[in-house]
Amino acid sequence: MFDHFRRKFFGLLSVLMLCMALPSLAGAWVTVKGDGDRWMKFGAGLRASYQTSSDSSVDGRGGDIALEDMRLYTLTQVHKNIVFEFNTEVRSKADNDPSDYTDNSFHDMYVLDARATLTVQGFDIWFGKFLPPSERSNLDGPYFLNVWDFPLATSPYPAIAAGRDQGVMIYKEYDGGKFKWAYGAFEGRKNATNGDTNPDENDNFQHGFRATYNFWAPEPGYYTTSAYYGAKDVLAVAFVYRHENDGAGTGTTATTQGDFTGWNIDVLMEKKLSNGGVLNLEGSYYDIDTDDIDDGTITQGNAYRMLASYMLPNKVGWGNFQPYVRYQHSSQDQCAGANCGSSDFGTRGIMEGGLNYIIDGHNAKIMSSFTSDTQSSNAQPVDTFTLGMQFQLL
Repeated sequence: MFDHFRRKFFGLLSVLMLCMALPSLAGAWVTVKGDGDRWMKFGAGLRASYQTSSDSSVDGRGGDIALEDMRLYTLTQVHKNIVFEFNTEVRSKADNDPSDYTDNSFHDMYVLDARATLTVQGFDIWFGKFLPPSERSNLDGPYFLNVWDFPLATSPYPAIAAGRDQGVMIYKEYDGGKFKWAYGAFEGRKNATNGDTNPDENDNFQHGFRATYNFWAPEPGYYTTSAYYGAKDVLAVAFVYRHENDGAGTGTTATTQGDFTGWNIDVLMEKKLSNGGVLNLEGSYYDIDTDDIDDGTITQGNAYRMLASYMLPNKVGWGNFQPYVRYQHSSQDQCAGANCGSSDFGTRGIMEGGLNYIIDGHNAKIMSSFTSDTQSSNAQPVDTFTLGMQFQLL
């Protein structure tokens, strides 16, 4: 198996070296100015990857080489206190089944975000389809992570697609983002977010809350990033809470319906050192409760993850190398009898290491990872190598 990965790695090393010769891409919106306070901004993003695994049955991206996604962004200000966002995404799908995106044989385009924001007396009021208050990795989105793949427990909450939901939210920040909070009410569990019978027959709202405090430099804005690549020193701690009555289960009976409650804490520390290198430490803890009811998409239990990276101070070619390590662990609460079902998996641990090549922050980077995924204490680990490339204009 080692020879298999060695051949794959050195075969792809030439691709990485070639990409080191790419010119640096300046990251900026394309802006069209209107009259008065009106303007419209355009952006785009592309992520593609190569993956190989020791388990031939594992084919999470539908093939060795895949278009992970491509996004088109727009942001429009129609009044000094009113903006709206409209983003689309091209994603892979296996066939004409709109719920099946496990293969790259077909692609389709769908609405990723469609929201408007009104600023009233210093409060931002959001409504439409967007990311609810959740953990940092989910608010990063795939393009602003510090590694290629989302964490195992990213956004363990019901969502329409890509962590999004429809709802209304109030957002407020103080001292330029030193302290900020957001609260919203969202559609939550419904047929579109649950393949089984919708347990929330009363159409209850799912409530979401996030509060963040920055001890060092502030982080303005609702959306987040997990890496600044030395642009600022950050020490941020956040708390997230989500709840929905009857938001868990596979039916509407006493044994198939329960309340959903989830919370997490996430921490990010990034420091530019005296030698010009950048140290980044990130961690989070999650706790999910489904009232001891089995759910086809939500697992009751807890999880945690830890990540450390170091961006080397000296450029090589057009960018800087950044080695990293990450460990993730998830464990399911004990259940019994009829309340155990398809989501019963016990424990899972993922050890990961990689080397990234940062050309222009999140706008141009090449990322590699090797993961060893153990799905239970006695299971044979699944080893996977991934090489991903990301480019965006934003």
